[in-house]
Amino acid sequence: MTFLNPAVLFGLLAASIPVLIHLFNLRKLNKIEFSTLAFLKELQKNSIRKIKLKQWLLLALRVLIILLLVLAFARPTLEGVAIGGTTSAAKTTGVFILDDTFSMSVVDPDGSYINQAKESIEELLRNLQEGDEVALLLVSDKMKDEIKPSTNLTELSKRVDEVNPSNSSGYLHDAVVKASEILSESDNFNKEIYIFSDFQSSKILKEGSLSSLSQLLDEKVKIYSFDYSGKDIYNIGIDDIKVETQIFEKDKPVIFNVTITNYSSGSVNNLVVSLFINNERIAQQSVTLEPGSSSVLTMEAIVKEAGYNDVFAEIEDDDIIQDNRRYTTLFIPDKIPMMIFYEDEADVQFVDLALTSSGSDETFNISRKTLRQLSSVNLNQYDMVFIVGSEISESERLKQFVENGGGLFLVPGSKTTSESFQKMLNVFNLPIVKGFFGEAGKKDNPVSFDKVEYDHPLFSNLFTRETKKNIESPDIYRHLRIDPQGKGINIISLMNGSSFVSEYKIGSGKILVLSTSPVLSWSDLPVKGIFPPLINKSVFYLTAKKEPEVNYLAGDEVNINLKGKSVSQVKIERPASQGEPDNTGEFINPDEINQSGFFTYLNTDLNGVFKVYSDNRLTDEFSVNHDPLESVVKYISNKEFEEYLSAINFKGTHFQINKDENLVEMILQARFGSELWKIFILAAIITTLIEMLVARNVKKEMMQV
Repeated sequence: MTFLNPAVLFGLLAASIPVLIHLFNLRKLNKIEFSTLAFLKELQKNSIRKIKLKQWLLLALRVLIILLLVLAFARPTLEGVAIGGTTSAAKTTGVFILDDTFSMSVVDPDGSYINQAKESIEELLRNLQEGDEVALLLVSDKMKDEIKPSTNLTELSKRVDEVNPSNSSGYLHDAVVKASEILSESDNFNKEIYIFSDFQSSKILKEGSLSSLSQLLDEKVKIYSFDYSGKDIYNIGIDDIKVETQIFEKDKPVIFNVTITNYSSGSVNNLVVSLFINNERIAQQSVTLEPGSSSVLTMEAIVKEAGYNDVFAEIEDDDIIQDNRRYTTLFIPDKIPMMIFYEDEADVQFVDLALTSSGSDETFNISRKTLRQLSSVNLNQYDMVFIVGSEISESERLKQFVENGGGLFLVPGSKTTSESFQKMLNVFNLPIVKGFFGEAGKKDNPVSFDKVEYDHPLFSNLFTRETKKNIESPDIYRHLRIDPQGKGINIISLMNGSSFVSEYKIGSGKILVLSTSPVLSWSDLPVKGIFPPLINKSVFYLTAKKEPEVNYLAGDEVNINLKGKSVSQVKIERPASQGEPDNTGEFINPDEINQSGFFTYLNTDLNGVFKVYSDNRLTDEFSVNHDPLESVVKYISNKEFEEYLSAINFKGTHFQINKDENLVEMILQARFGSELWKIFILAAIITTLIEMLVARNVKKEMMQV
């Protein structure tokens, strides 16, 4: 038995008052005139004995009345027992944790898991008392906002009704932590957490985030768990889609790797996987998967459109449809704006020929300036810059151009010195130049290629599959001695150990360095067959745009790079979604863009491709996908959940309620069982009536003695 107002129990001391009064009355000596007749004396003794017995009964009744009244005001409750009409009226603070992640979209004979959970919450809300307060937490939320419990149960019911399965994921533990913080600020006697979930084993707790909640979840807190899992679920998920190609050209093949996983308990035969580009089915494959196994499918497709291309892989519907698609995006340049800076115009003659041969002039929009004019050029208008020479000004602008995603090809000019080239490399913290090899025009001691990284994207699609990969080495008479020294990739190395072509990544951009000047006095490279494709492929490689390696999941923050773009009118176009107009757009307040040119975008609650517009021009895209952990159809048992509660040092009581049980009755019984104050008041009234009857009878008998 528990008392809601234990301080009132000090009133039990008042039960001694009737006893003290009775003892005080015994000290009074009453003179009674006795008859001389023995019979009358004996009769008088018997009457007095009966009166004394009734007086003791009156004393007991009066003490009992005080005891019953004090106990009634102390509000005793009996745990584990529900007596009709006596349920607890103590105020309650409750936190409803609703798992709205998409694994709750599974449908069993009783409907979807999430709809069953919503019905349970609605029933509980209808049975709360006036003055009770409740907060609603969704597992998909990031738990960063301050949440206060509300007594407006009607408004809360509307919020529950609006909840649908979310593309975002979350961990149950984060919601429990937030719920414990809310309860710790409540003064109500009843503090309760209700968890409505399928209890996916992969989404209970993020590794390394376990924390003790013993100070917040004390003995007064009760946790009620409602488990909706139980169906044998058939689910196949697309866990990943990667663009393997690194150089993108219109009407050229692009290779995608698609990872498929069978999360079901049975085998899957001939599952059809389709690849779509700009909503057009481009490729299709079938796959057979054993239970719990994964497979990576390599799919190839010709990209026919320039610009941004939206890509997704798709499989057939199953019990969980949200993981049946996965998105990515890639950019195919239409006409690449590029700038060639030079010290001596004769040094870029062969570079010009390579870029304008075979119709390449339709692909490249080439501008030319001397290096002295670098300071007057707006580099943000170009995707790629060639520098043939080394006497540069405005080096910081050039560095910023690369860091923001621009491509840069550094080539020594015919008059370049090792000191001036080293000075240019120092701007980007690139390797040290160790002087020159050979002399211009002296062909008696040339050096040739040693190793070539044929797997590098620069050499993609240069060789047929039947032909052995082989490049005829030019004779190199003079070159800068450069060693990447771990700062970059040595794409082509020379027999003397120096690098011929090397690559370096700076910020979001890339730099290629050629160690010889493209003039015939330094080498015969300009007249070799490898030179035109090497120059052309370098441009495509340096300007290739594909999604960053960051795998954005629904609900993640996305940092959008707006450097060098007009921020007066930036719009984010969201993917089409049920319940929303197609391609809804959000305009970004320029004040929200930080000084470094980045904007943090938060509304990533949809799967698909998000488009970034600046002054109505599409400038960027990024894809958002589901969390593969939500696809795992393994669930924890009640015992395992008890172990989790023990791990967080939960000191209260946990009740698991089956979804088929009368949940209101179970909760009322578990909460405090029944308050007994009404019974004690009734008993006090009955006892008072008995006391009045006995007292009247005693008074009458005393008058007759």
